[in-house]
Amino acid sequence: MNNPDAALREIDRAIDDLGATGVQMYTNVAGRPLDAPEYRPLFARMAERRLPIWLHPARPPSFADYAGEPRSKFDIWWAFGWPYETSATMARLVFSGLFDRHPDLAIITHHMGAMIPFCAGRVGGGLDQLGSRTDDPDDMAALGRLRKRPIDYFKMFYGDTALFGAWHAMESGLAFFGADRILFGTDMPFDPEKGNGFIRDTIEAMQKMRATDDERAKIYEGNARRLLRLQGFGRAS
Repeated sequence: MNNPDAALREIDRAIDDLGATGVQMYTNVAGRPLDAPEYRPLFARMAERRLPIWLHPARPPSFADYAGEPRSKFDIWWAFGWPYETSATMARLVFSGLFDRHPDLAIITHHMGAMIPFCAGRVGGGLDQLGSRTDDPDDMAALGRLRKRPIDYFKMFYGDTALFGAWHAMESGLAFFGADRILFGTDMPFDPEKGNGFIRDTIEAMQKMRATDDERAKIYEGNARRLLRLQGFGRAS
């Protein structure tokens, strides 16, 4: 990603030669935001390919919680920093006009859209007032560059169920994104139990959350088959 031209070639190689059904991008490139102009061709290429981007947070322990400290303490960079990092990147992509340029682009956000579904009321009404809290001219002009309300663009992302069994958070994501924009995910193979704990916990949460059988079928399988164009694969028994 620090060489966008090479990244474009790798997208084509991965899809055409290796049979990839999408690509992963981290939320920043060595600290540089994804809405920087040099990355626009990568999003355009994936929109042209009509295959999804998996968006994964990237914030190391060296990203301190407060100025003047050498590092983040108590795994705050991971437990709270990653959801914030994902949410901030989503916002930057929204205000860059990404979805106005590529309305059908599929970006799957790890951890069910991070903070956005839970904070939808704050994000919705709050960002409708963008520019009223600061004197930054770009803030003031940002809303005028968008064709819709900011909250409507956040709903154009997808989310996965990798919430480590937090069924109540999965319900929040389902209410925000809708069943057509959620894919089953468990963070496998990363699992503190050294086994299938995350898978087991996520399946249990899927059964516990309020959803119809049709909605669960889309999340477990149907949405992935559609987005990844897996119709040729046999149905699992």
